[in-house]
Amino acid sequence: MRVAETMTSIELITDAELVAACLAGDREAFGRIVERYQRLLCSLAYSATGSLSESEDLAQEAFVDAWRQLRTLRDPEKLRPWLCGILRYKVGRLRRSEGQEPVRQAEALELAEEMPSGEKPAADLAMDKEEQAILWSALERVPELYREPLILYYREHRSVEHVAAALDLTEDAVKQRLARGRKILQERVLSFVEGALSRSTPGRVFTLGVLAALPVMATPVKAAGIGAAAAHGSLMAKSTGLAALLASISGAVSAVLTLRANLDQARTPRERRAVVKITLVLFFGALGLLGALYLLRAAAFHWWESRAIFAWISQAFMLAFVVGWPVALLRVMLRMRKMRSEERRLHPELFRDPRDHVGSSAGEYRSRWTLLGVPLVHIRFSSPDEGDRPVFGWFAGGDRAHGLLFAWGGCAIAPFSIGAISVGIIAVGSLSVGIISLGTAGVGLVAVGCMAAGLRAYGWLSALGWATAQGSGFAIARIGAEGPLAFAQHANDPIARQLLADPHAEQTQMIIVIVITVLSLVPIAYYARAVRQRLGGRARSNQRGGG
Repeated sequence: MRVAETMTSIELITDAELVAACLAGDREAFGRIVERYQRLLCSLAYSATGSLSESEDLAQEAFVDAWRQLRTLRDPEKLRPWLCGILRYKVGRLRRSEGQEPVRQAEALELAEEMPSGEKPAADLAMDKEEQAILWSALERVPELYREPLILYYREHRSVEHVAAALDLTEDAVKQRLARGRKILQERVLSFVEGALSRSTPGRVFTLGVLAALPVMATPVKAAGIGAAAAHGSLMAKSTGLAALLASISGAVSAVLTLRANLDQARTPRERRAVVKITLVLFFGALGLLGALYLLRAAAFHWWESRAIFAWISQAFMLAFVVGWPVALLRVMLRMRKMRSEERRLHPELFRDPRDHVGSSAGEYRSRWTLLGVPLVHIRFSSPDEGDRPVFGWFAGGDRAHGLLFAWGGCAIAPFSIGAISVGIIAVGSLSVGIISLGTAGVGLVAVGCMAAGLRAYGWLSALGWATAQGSGFAIARIGAEGPLAFAQHANDPIARQLLADPHAEQTQMIIVIVITVLSLVPIAYYARAVRQRLGGRARSNQRGGG
């Protein structure tokens, strides 16, 4: 189970990302490359030499050579065949220098001796020398054409798919070679070979051996592309993936609850049609923007040399949202207010119920308790008419809400605000502007969101920081930035890591995500329930009468 979990976490990062991180001098990222391909290289070397210890020596040398020559790799996506090429070259050179066939390198079974006391090679911790000799005495009878896939198959946890990918073969071809190889193996040793190969798999000791042998690599500015994301690996992938999932669920639920509340507020078929149309346009418009940013991120990885262009395009998209979202939303609010006034004049019969009168207690709640002449609570439940002022109180809620402590609504302004547009000291919403801002797009001194811009920015898809920026997509800052697509004076280097160091990063991010989700859903859930209780029954009867 542990091996499977390790393989899954390693595979969350692409070869191109790991190579870019290595070019930035990240030895941990190269350790992930070793963990990903150590079975492949050791298995190929063992198939060629017949010696577990010698095969691991060759594979380690190949990885060290790869570290030194990494800048010569033109296409990072072809890392696997490039590593195999280095190994096969070393195997060929070894054969030429010794003038020996692979079979001759295996010691005869009867000459197997006990290992002397002292430190043992990593492979010998799992298998003693006698077992190795028995193993090779069976495998040497299999031609190399069939031996390679056979060895890889049992070392790759019996996965035909992995063997096919490693050897650039079709799965059908792998199955045929495995079948032929099994027939050649003697029946009496088949079960032993399977178990012995499984125990001989290189592990953490091998990885540490490679990392210990790596020379120091200079860090050119040009190569500083993906350090932090590769170094933190699956941790960031898991946390940002969960953040994206929770944000998606929160956004979808909020959209449904908002639509239900607005439909309960509607009194005419025209208002109802407008509510549905506006909700769909705003929701899918925001969703489309996030999708475009995700595609830009993917394009930057595919066309790595042009990643700076994609980065600035992403910032143009973010600027368009920051400017366009409030303009569009405020225009929608004005349009709906005007429509409500027009519908009152055109269809007065639909507004005869006392609950639908302007200023009714059902449509608006203002607490009797006040502090400094300001109501403690002021909430508007009905659709506002043209000329209605924003609700105002210590705690305020409505389409436009101004609070001295807390405000929630379409456009909310308060020290602590939550809304489609929120402004405050702590602001949470689709577009949030504050000292601390959290949301789809956050703008502030400390900004967190799918898109973020501020003094310190943390963004899932895009982060633009005056001082620092960190994220799983584009990260742009003046001083330090960490991320797979980082641009800064110090991008994915030790200084950037020190500036952004947070030993509790995962826990902090999860707490923030949960807080955003709860703060987004609780007010809209309460508001939708209250609107339905106060206005819903009348709204449904009006809709039937108007139809």
